Amino acid sequence: MHPYFGRTLPAMVTPFHPDGSLDREGAQVLATHLVDRGCDGIVLSGTTGESPTTSDAEKDTLLRAVLEAVGDRARVTAGVGSNDTRHTVELARAAERAGAHGLLLVTPYYNRPGQEGIQRHFTAVADATALPVMLYDIPERAGSRLTEDTLLRLAEHPRIIAVKDGTGDLALSARVIARTGLQYYSGIDELNLPLYALGGVGAVSTVANVAPEQTLALLDAYLRGANDEALRLQQQLIPLVEAMMTLAPGTVTAKALLRARGLPAGPVRPPLVDADPGLSTTLTRALAQLSQPD
Repeated sequence: MHPYFGRTLPAMVTPFHPDGSLDREGAQVLATHLVDRGCDGIVLSGTTGESPTTSDAEKDTLLRAVLEAVGDRARVTAGVGSNDTRHTVELARAAERAGAHGLLLVTPYYNRPGQEGIQRHFTAVADATALPVMLYDIPERAGSRLTEDTLLRLAEHPRIIAVKDGTGDLALSARVIARTGLQYYSGIDELNLPLYALGGVGAVSTVANVAPEQTLALLDAYLRGANDEALRLQQQLIPLVEAMMTLAPGTVTAKALLRARGLPAGPVRPPLVDADPGLSTTLTRALAQLSQPD
C-alpha cells in the first residue's frame, strides 16, 4: 500500500523569531533541511507545531511558506483540528485554498463529545473539502479515544484514509488495519517499528525533527527485510526518544535541539517554557550518542 501522506513525516516545529513572531523564512529552511534528509512528508500545525497558540493567519502563512519551499518534493499535511466543528471546517477550507496535500484532524478535546459527536465532527470536516484526511487519535491529550466501531464506520468515508495512532494500543491498531483500508501512522516514536510490522505505513514523528535520517533508516531496513538492523536502529533511538518525550513536552525538547544545531526554531510560546541549560545539556548528549545510520 502506497502511503499517501508519505512515510517519514516530521511533526514539524513552528519556528519563531526571538520576539515570538512567526519565522516564515526559518520554516522554509527547516522544511528544506528535513526533506533533503529523506523525509517525504511534513505535518504542520500539530501539537509539536504549537497549533493551540498560533493564529489562523499564522497557520495559513506557515502552510503557504512550506508548500512554496518543498511542496513539489514532499506531501505537506496541515493540522486543522480543534474542538469546534465550525472552526475546524473553516481551517480545513483555508488549508485547501492554500494548496495543502492533506489534513490532520485531532479528536475534539476538552468538551468530550462522545463517539457519536466525534464521528459527526470528523465526517463534517471530511465532507467540507476534497482533501484526504488523517485522523489523530491521542486520548492522553484529547480526553477521549476512538473506539474500534467508530474507526470502522469512519473508514467508510472516501476521504478518511489514514490514522495517526497516539494510543499505544497495538492490538486495536492491528485489528483496524486488518479490517479496513486505513493507513496507520505511528504517533509514538517508541512504537514506530512495532506498528510498521503490524501493517502500518509510516510515522508522524516529533523525534524526526532532529533525527530524520535515523527515523527513515529503521523503516527502510524493515521494508527491505533487514529485521535485525531495523530492531538495532529502533533500540538506538530509544534513549533520545525517552529524553525528548519524557523530560519535557516534545515541542520544548525539539526546539532546544534544533537551536543547538543552528537550525531555525526560536522560543516556544507560553504557557510552554523553553528548556533550561541542564535539560538542554541532557538532550544534546542524548542526540550526540545517537550514531549515524550505516
